[in-house]
Parts: sequence; C-alpha cells; structure tokens
Amino acid sequence: MDHSNYEIDEMISAKSIAARVETLAKEISAYFADTDKLIVVGLLRGSFVFIADLVRELDLPVEVDFLEASSYGNTTESSREVRILKDLRGEIEGRDILVVEDIVDTGHTLDHVLHLLQSRKPKRLMTCALLDKPSRRETGVKADWTGFEIEDKFVVGYGIDYAQRNRNLPHIGAVRFTS
Repeated sequence: MDHSNYEIDEMISAKSIAARVETLAKEISAYFADTDKLIVVGLLRGSFVFIADLVRELDLPVEVDFLEASSYGNTTESSREVRILKDLRGEIEGRDILVVEDIVDTGHTLDHVLHLLQSRKPKRLMTCALLDKPSRRETGVKADWTGFEIEDKFVVGYGIDYAQRNRNLPHIGAVRFTS
C-alpha cells in the first residue's frame, strides 16, 4: 500500500491522554500499594510512550522490562499468529507484574502474552491498555485498566504506528485512507 494515501484525524488529544494516564497511575498505585516492587512489562513497540508516561506517574517502586510480540507486521490486520521477538530479561516468579499494552484489538497478542507470563508463576499479573477496541475482540481477554475505549478505526500516534510511521504524534489519530 502507498503510505502517502492516508490522512490522520485527531481522536484523543494529548491533554486528554495525559489526564487519563494520571488517573490510571493513581488507580494502579492504590491497587499495588503493598508491593515491594512492581515490574512493569511494556509490550513493544507501541507501548513505549505510554509506559514512559505511566511509570513516571506511579507512586510505587518500579522495575521496567519489555517484551516484544508481533501479530501485525506492516499491515492493518492482525495475522492472529503471535510471535515473541524479545523476551523479558528478568525472572517474574512470585513478583507483582503489570503488563502495559498500547491497544487491545482482537486480543490475540495480549492473550498469548498473559498465558506465557502466567506460566512463570507471578504473584499478581494485571494488565493496563491505553486503548481498547471491544468490537474487534476474538478472545476473552480484557485489560484490568483501560485508558480509552474506541470504535473500530485504525489508529496511530502516542507510540502506535502504521508501517513504522506516526509513532511520534502527541495524540491518538484515526487513519483515513484516501484514493
């Protein structure tokens, strides 16, 4: 597809995102208030901006690790085949884990990652997604904390890309393909 044949319409402003991240961080901090350390696991690459803002707002001792899983490549549709491209560096057995995802769409990636991490016997395994598209869900997975529920539109910005473009937008925008 020719990458020049689309426009981006702002859906969620940078100000709205910042306010929601602050609220999510307060809720997550309250939930994990008794932890000795929360391991925040970002799912690369789309979550990197969200995770950076979220961990700065958490009122907890945190460790950050990343896991890279892919089911998209350079397309707008999930392949439903999840591949782990980068695994965690540290052990998570008996630890409090928060998995941070940019967007839950079909749910295949998050479902796969949660099963993988659960097999490693964490103390608590919770999830936070910036965006949720429940109309596209093909699995029973649901994030414990969600920033925004959105309609079925292909989105970019705030770390989320289309063919490795537009991650640097400060807001969430809907991609509108043009002829």
